Amino acid sequence: MRPAAFLDRLPETRRPVPWLLLLCLLLWLPGFFTIPAGDRDESRFAQASRQMVESGDYVRIRLGEVERNKKPAGIHWAQAATVHALEAVGIPARGQIWAYRLPSLIGGIIAVLATCLLGRSLVGRRAAFIAAAMLAPCMVLLVETHIAKTDAALLATITIAMGLMGKAYLTPNGFTPRQAATFWAVLGLGILLKGPIAPIVPLLAGLTLAAMDRPAGSPWWKPSAPWQWSLRAGWGIPLMVLCAAPWFVAIGIATEGRFFAEAVGGDMLGKVSSGEEAHWGPPGMYAAIFGITAFPAAWVVLRALPGSWADRMQAPVRFLLAWAVPTWLLFEAVATKLPHYTLPAFPALMLLGARWAMDPLRVAPPRWVDWLANLALGGVAIGLPLVAGVAVFRVEERIDLFAIIGLIAGIAMTWALLRMARRAQWGRAALAAAILAVPVYASVLEGVIPRLQAVWLSPRLAAQVAAVAPGLTARDFGVVGHHEPSLQFAMGGDIRLLRDGAAAAAFLAEAPGRIAAVNDRQEAAFRRAAAERGLAVRELGTVTGLNYVRGRWVAMSLFKVD
Repeated sequence: MRPAAFLDRLPETRRPVPWLLLLCLLLWLPGFFTIPAGDRDESRFAQASRQMVESGDYVRIRLGEVERNKKPAGIHWAQAATVHALEAVGIPARGQIWAYRLPSLIGGIIAVLATCLLGRSLVGRRAAFIAAAMLAPCMVLLVETHIAKTDAALLATITIAMGLMGKAYLTPNGFTPRQAATFWAVLGLGILLKGPIAPIVPLLAGLTLAAMDRPAGSPWWKPSAPWQWSLRAGWGIPLMVLCAAPWFVAIGIATEGRFFAEAVGGDMLGKVSSGEEAHWGPPGMYAAIFGITAFPAAWVVLRALPGSWADRMQAPVRFLLAWAVPTWLLFEAVATKLPHYTLPAFPALMLLGARWAMDPLRVAPPRWVDWLANLALGGVAIGLPLVAGVAVFRVEERIDLFAIIGLIAGIAMTWALLRMARRAQWGRAALAAAILAVPVYASVLEGVIPRLQAVWLSPRLAAQVAAVAPGLTARDFGVVGHHEPSLQFAMGGDIRLLRDGAAAAAFLAEAPGRIAAVNDRQEAAFRRAAAERGLAVRELGTVTGLNYVRGRWVAMSLFKVD
């Protein structure tokens, strides 16, 4: 069978789930097992979950000896359950970062399948399948499935909830109590994952739709549309609260209220009012980087937006715009900007893009939109492996074969898709983009990143400690100048994070057999303090690498007292 004929048949498949599962695995498994734990969020989440497993305390969230009162416990429970399940069948998973990434992988798969299965009522069977295939390779989702934190799992809950809300909006009389219960229950799970983000998305969509659909003269506070009653908020909201409330009560008691003060007053409000942890960005930043975060689907979605706005009076399009636009504007207004924040709007954007691609009466976008979409496609397809290759050359002064392979794949992908664009084969092109993205991503995720040894300082330092002091307990290891969470995950949450060289000398003097890792900036102070204490220290080796979070090279030397 000709490849073109194969691609033509894919939208007709009546068994979309196996195809989408295969696509997700091809896209997401490269690098999933081989990329070490990253700094900082991934290692923080994974180590906190690991400490839950080891301590048996599933209420309080701790990183080392410090309370981590930022996010609810939902993702930690999912990660801990995954580790327990793997160990129950004989797979040693506690110290493997991929085990903590599995909930993200599963969450991404659920989001893709929900886009397909629940999106049918909004755009039709074929377009929903293409929308799901467009969502899977989006770069921001691909990254999130490789990171052991909340956002891919959160996307799953939001996609299910909004898909059900779309059913209620279009066919309120056929929306059953069971579907309503599922809607509110998944929002409750979303609250356990990341607080108020999950219910905010349907709330904003509902307010937008209510404003657009309200009959003239109707009070703003009174539900006037059948879909509003079909959601059964009277008992649905208590159900949502019931799903999340027990843990919030327990954590409030366990931390004497500190969780709410720090999570709401510190973490959430801090992100709204200022750029937390130097992640500030101006309004409009998400629109500016959409070609990157939604690659390669942005190539189709950007073309679809003008036509979608023109069709906004059609009920399915109106619902999808009410899902995507207010959510997008909310995060554009928040001071803290991270690429994954707008991810909850992506399923709606993919459905709009697929609807346009499959519409035989589609309206062609303005020429400048065509140009912008083509630039986004070629810029990322060629630029991603090119940047990866340049990074390897600058950091390790070598030419990476996998980056070259990825560059060739990116050029071929761009050429093939632009050729389809000239023929206006948009449905086929959307599917081809998802498939052709596989070798581009795989070359970087499996070929380049795991082999870029200089940036994986923590696992290399942990391996050096294991080589020179087999069986050393975490409590007998102290570190100065590299307090990254990845080192805690690699060696254990009980390692001592020391302030300076003098503290390292005091740490070694307190008990025999201890080892301290001291960075090059503190080594002179450490040696002076050790001499003042009369300690005969011996150097056990040095590990040099790039701390990519801080953007500087670090040389970590290991010392013990003879």
